[in-house]
Amino acid sequence: MYLDSYSARGFRSLAHVEGIPVSRPTVLAGRNDGGKSAVLTALAFLLGNHRLTDEDRTYAQSEESATGRRCAETWVEGHFRLDAEERSRSGLAEHVRIRRRSSLGEAACLEYFGSRPVDPKLRDLSQLLKPVLAKLVTEYGLSPAGSLKEDLLAELTAHAKTLPQEQGWQPLPKALEERLPRLLSFGGKHESPDAAVHTALNSSYKTHLEDETLQGRVREIEQEINQRLEKEADSLCSHIRQHCGEYVSVNVKPMVSFSGGFKGAPLHVSRADGELVDLTRAGQGSTRRIALAVWEWTSNLLETAELAASGEPAATQPTQTIVVYDEPDTHLDYHHQRTVMDIVRKQCALPHVNVMVATHSMNLIDGVDIADVVHLSLGPGGRTIVERLKDDQHDGIDFHLGQIAASLGLRNSVLLHERCFLAVEGDTEQKSLPLLFRLAQNMSLQAAGIALWGCENNEGALHLASYLVKHQRTVMLMVDADSRTNKLFKTERLRRTGLNLEQQVSYVGEAEGYNELEELFSNEQWTKAANTLWPKPAPQTWHPDDFEAHRDGKKFSAHILDMIKKEAEDTSPNGKPAMVYGLATTLTTPEDVPHQLREIFAQLQQLAH
Repeated sequence: MYLDSYSARGFRSLAHVEGIPVSRPTVLAGRNDGGKSAVLTALAFLLGNHRLTDEDRTYAQSEESATGRRCAETWVEGHFRLDAEERSRSGLAEHVRIRRRSSLGEAACLEYFGSRPVDPKLRDLSQLLKPVLAKLVTEYGLSPAGSLKEDLLAELTAHAKTLPQEQGWQPLPKALEERLPRLLSFGGKHESPDAAVHTALNSSYKTHLEDETLQGRVREIEQEINQRLEKEADSLCSHIRQHCGEYVSVNVKPMVSFSGGFKGAPLHVSRADGELVDLTRAGQGSTRRIALAVWEWTSNLLETAELAASGEPAATQPTQTIVVYDEPDTHLDYHHQRTVMDIVRKQCALPHVNVMVATHSMNLIDGVDIADVVHLSLGPGGRTIVERLKDDQHDGIDFHLGQIAASLGLRNSVLLHERCFLAVEGDTEQKSLPLLFRLAQNMSLQAAGIALWGCENNEGALHLASYLVKHQRTVMLMVDADSRTNKLFKTERLRRTGLNLEQQVSYVGEAEGYNELEELFSNEQWTKAANTLWPKPAPQTWHPDDFEAHRDGKKFSAHILDMIKKEAEDTSPNGKPAMVYGLATTLTTPEDVPHQLREIFAQLQQLAH
């Protein structure tokens, strides 16, 4: 059984979040108290590794609910895939929804969503005792193969399938409950080495219990203890009935399992001189490095389990293991942070292992597919909001645009944290606009929350802008006015991309009748820059007329670059980007920045606000 994604409702700050992926790895990013630990603990609740308390229940937020009142129901639902053997045993489809639910004041229960009889008396038959089953057999006039509980249950189950059905939640079969993924949860920044050792060895303990050479003996002991307890339980029930005559039926069903029997393995370390080290008083860096060594060892353990499973029959699939790390890079230097990343990659390479990491590390966030990054933040009322740059539909266009973003070096951390994006044509704008923006607005693009991306040409800029709009990012597309001649920039086509043509598309130079960015700068400004940076041989100098002479052509920038290269003395700009950047360095006041650029920059700041 494999968990692909999960959702939660009424769990801590998770009032209702959906579609948390379980990938290789899933990275949970966001500020402190944004809900990262709640998302990981919700996973532990779903898989049976966390016992729900009243403190875990979300406070209700509605006019009908009293202040400080907890929500009435909490659940975490997973989307699972069943292997062939699990489908055969349960009769369920490959994809199934399973949730662990707990109503206020009640114990948690595991349920799956599927077909069930409309007749409520024929639901949840496996939960009923033999006397009730026998009564139902009589009521429906059935003829079971025998009088044992299994016979009665089989007959009623077969009969129920012949009656009208409906879709609804019902108890999960025990066989599937035992196939839930195994969770290895390595705690947060305050985790002790002892806890890390316990998590690692407890996984090994459970693996040994599943060993075929041991299972027979273990089951025999469990069965013998169960039989002894059942005899004592019968006596206890009889005693209760004698003293409480109002109860017709009293049943106790003892259940013994050794699966939870590993209690711990305290870690003791000493220095080279034999002196014992009190890990409770050691520095955070030291204890985290010990935990790091444990995680690395766990990778080897998981790899060994995979190799062992490869020799098993194809029908017997190993249990999925989900490894969880809560801020694993805290208190570690850069070298050891890279080790964490290597461990995560090694574990993700194993076929039956998935990894979830809550982190602030930009290196780790930027090192995975953006589709596997989940950004968590607190919205209104202190409730967690999940943000993912991924559509529900996976078509070729999404994939293509995602590839464009990746090829442009669009970092995951920038996608998640910047407030506005400026998509431009290429290196010329990417080199010069940061300088011009700082001069005009008295702050850097980064300080304004604006990410600038050069896209090689106007079509690349349009693709990137469309991609960001599609994924609900704030963006402005800035291209030269001559882009109007490209059919992709027809008004109707731009509208179909979702861009607001008045606020999100700027044609540089068009308002003044120019074709490109370079024409916005006056002849006097070009003259000053050329005489400062690329002077003619003395006693010659540049004059405004030299630049005015090229304003009649379609490519002003190409013509003046060629002119400067031919007539400058010893130095000349190495291409158009260097030429425009050089010009920008000679400007000294905000008013020196062309008026249209200042208007675009002001509009950008409004978008990023």
